[in-house]
Amino acid sequence: MAAQSSTKSMRTFFIIWIGQLISIIGSGLTGFGLAVWIYQQTGQATPFALTVMFGNIPQVLLSPFAGALVDRWNRRKVMIAADVGSAVVTMAALLLLTMGQLDVWHIYLVAALNSVLAAFQEPAYTASITMLVPKKDLTRANGLMQMGQALQMLIAPLLAGILFVAIGLRGIVLIDFITFFFAVGALLLVHIPQPKSASQSQADQPKETLWREAAFGCHYLRARRGLLGLLIYFALVNFFLNFSAVLLGPMILSFGSAAGLGTAQTVGGLGMLVGSIAISAWGGPQRRILAVFGFIVLAAAGLFIAGLKSSVLFIAIGMFVLMFSVPFGSGISQAVFQSKVEPDVQGRVFSIRTMISRSMMPLAFLLAGPLADQVFEPLLREGGALAASWVGNLVGTGPGRGIGALFLISAVVLWIASAFAFANPHIRNIETELPDAISEEENEDKISEEEAVLGLETA
Repeated sequence: MAAQSSTKSMRTFFIIWIGQLISIIGSGLTGFGLAVWIYQQTGQATPFALTVMFGNIPQVLLSPFAGALVDRWNRRKVMIAADVGSAVVTMAALLLLTMGQLDVWHIYLVAALNSVLAAFQEPAYTASITMLVPKKDLTRANGLMQMGQALQMLIAPLLAGILFVAIGLRGIVLIDFITFFFAVGALLLVHIPQPKSASQSQADQPKETLWREAAFGCHYLRARRGLLGLLIYFALVNFFLNFSAVLLGPMILSFGSAAGLGTAQTVGGLGMLVGSIAISAWGGPQRRILAVFGFIVLAAAGLFIAGLKSSVLFIAIGMFVLMFSVPFGSGISQAVFQSKVEPDVQGRVFSIRTMISRSMMPLAFLLAGPLADQVFEPLLREGGALAASWVGNLVGTGPGRGIGALFLISAVVLWIASAFAFANPHIRNIETELPDAISEEENEDKISEEEAVLGLETA
């Protein structure tokens, strides 16, 4: 019986995942096409940075409140509403483009609106996995989600480049609009069980204010030092990975060509795809937290390799190692949170995780450029203060070597942070110190009971 319920629950997850995957690739096509369009219209880099900013800040600010509402509402309906909203925004952009009225500020607005919708869609999607997938398969499901991102990195730029020439931006945006029907259609085919405790608390207790519910995630994590420590550790990891990612282009272009940059990015995307497939097939180890540390250390090694030499080969190898490790570290960590946080509060708790991790991105982008341009590049140019030192001997001198040094520093900091985090007993023993929020038997019984009554619901 348990095996049967596991198969059914994974099948339901696969239906949702395939729909979301098609939609993600469609969004990647539009993102690439709009980037080309913006550059054609402005010829400047600033609009790209502003688009990224408008695509992140609303989600960061709204995440705690969105998470509270996700825990109040039906998560399947939240995902449907978010996907429909994104389709409407996409159609509005298509109409403006068709009428010749699309302007750059419209792109900022589109990015901001999609960021608002993502603030609801992401925690609803992540929290739903716990209700659909047996505990032993959580890492596998998270690996599949990482695979979706990897496929977007690999497929969307290549396909969009071909389509931009063949059918133009309007055709690309229309394809993106059509892909939303796959996401919504998949959700209409399935039923996502709601946490029982959530419905009981709503029936038996007066509702708290939205502000108090939004703050609940912070209080929940503060009371669980292992989860809070793991979150802080990953916030630091996220900062240095984004810090280095934004400098990859300038580092390669300082000595190579756009083709070399494309090669390194493609190899990195391939590494993420291979890692996603591997973690999805494997399902993760028994001691998850040890694997989290191990793969973050390996990811830092990839950063170190990438920064060593002005060589596309070295950088591509480093990016492969880095991106191969990301699905393991991220997916296994997500499985730890999913197994330790009660299903009825996951929307609020996961939204706090999203807020903290997303807030690291603008900070990394803000600091990376000035540190590279004003500090490390001058130090390691010919005749610079560090050119004749052991640092210069290690990474070399000349254009791009200051950025290479920053890659090495990022790797070393991540190794040190990993050592300190592992030394923290609350983080190291999180799997035994914190009880699981739901047992394997309870998880499968709940899924089996819901599916026996409701099957594949269509409303």
